[in-house]
Amino acid sequence: MERSILTVKQSKKKRKIVFLTGTRADFGKIKPLVSTLIKSKLFYVHLFVTGMHVATQYGYTVDEIIKSGFPNIYQFDNNAESSRQDLILANTLIGFSSYIKLIKPDMILVHGDRIEAFAGAIVGAVNNTLVSHIEGGELSGSIDDNIRHSISKMAHMHFVANVEAKRRLIQMGEEEKTIFVIGSPDLDIMNSEDLPTLEETKARYDIDFDTYSLLMFHPVTTELSSLKQKTKILVDSIHESQLNYVVIYPNNDPGTDLISGILRSTLSNKKLYKFFPSIRFEHFLTLIKNAQFVVGNSSAGVREAPFYGIPTIDIGSRQNNRVNNKYFKSIFHCDFDKEEISKHIKRFSTKRFRFKQNKHFGTGKSAEEFLKVLKTTGFWSTETQKQFKDLVF
Repeated sequence: MERSILTVKQSKKKRKIVFLTGTRADFGKIKPLVSTLIKSKLFYVHLFVTGMHVATQYGYTVDEIIKSGFPNIYQFDNNAESSRQDLILANTLIGFSSYIKLIKPDMILVHGDRIEAFAGAIVGAVNNTLVSHIEGGELSGSIDDNIRHSISKMAHMHFVANVEAKRRLIQMGEEEKTIFVIGSPDLDIMNSEDLPTLEETKARYDIDFDTYSLLMFHPVTTELSSLKQKTKILVDSIHESQLNYVVIYPNNDPGTDLISGILRSTLSNKKLYKFFPSIRFEHFLTLIKNAQFVVGNSSAGVREAPFYGIPTIDIGSRQNNRVNNKYFKSIFHCDFDKEEISKHIKRFSTKRFRFKQNKHFGTGKSAEEFLKVLKTTGFWSTETQKQFKDLVF
């Protein structure tokens, strides 16, 4: 469908866009988009910051958002007394509903599969406010899929990483004209020549390793009964390797405290391990880019690491449906088997492995493509009453 270009300067009003961010990971995805819109001076840009960002145990990363120099930052603490996701969802719904009633945005923009994004999509959908979803149509291997697909069904517009994601959304009944392939926005930052040097990152975070690997392990909420056993298998394999590791604590899902406790108690040698609740995204990318390997079950191991050609030892079911050897030669999947994990660790620690750069999730021009779409007249005439598009067999 052809879409004529009409800049906001030519339109009757300057549109207001709200980005919702709840984690260090999704902020890394939306940051290039926020920056581009602000630089364009065509939109009023607001950020609703909640979740892990405003929790001290996860590094209070709202400070990093403020340091980015973005305007109109609104902080909301949605954290419940427990890590129960239903309570966090309820809190976010109440807080975000009050917020959009106050500022009356033209569009709400959410990313991925977190519970905060789900709340944002619900609030927008039931209040007839345009919702755009970044990186829908993807598969992982856990309840994240259910949340991600639910967000997509609430959203009116979709900005996806590749044609596979677009095809899945069409399969889910989304209209093709509402789906735009722009790639994964974090690749815009990864592709930048302005990332900090390794020396700058090491100095900032007091990391004195000559060589190191990254350990990131998150709970799978549908497998909590076996989480303790699985965590111990992974951590014992790490401990026995006697290598240097930068360890980033898990996200705020149920089971996080258990994992963090085992990490701290087993990996207590400060000469081998450096622990962080979070790391600023640009520095995080520098650490990935220069690591020997990434180990655990983080999406960074199947998204960011392959872009740099860094080996990933992906463990367990969390990323099952994202690990496809047809596209990813640098990802090595294994179950919670200590012998198998140790074999992979030994292989990638004996010499420096680098694989061919993987561009399955984009080429680093997402923000540019995103702005092009938002400058079209057809985009803003999208109906908030969605229609299910049947497949023709």
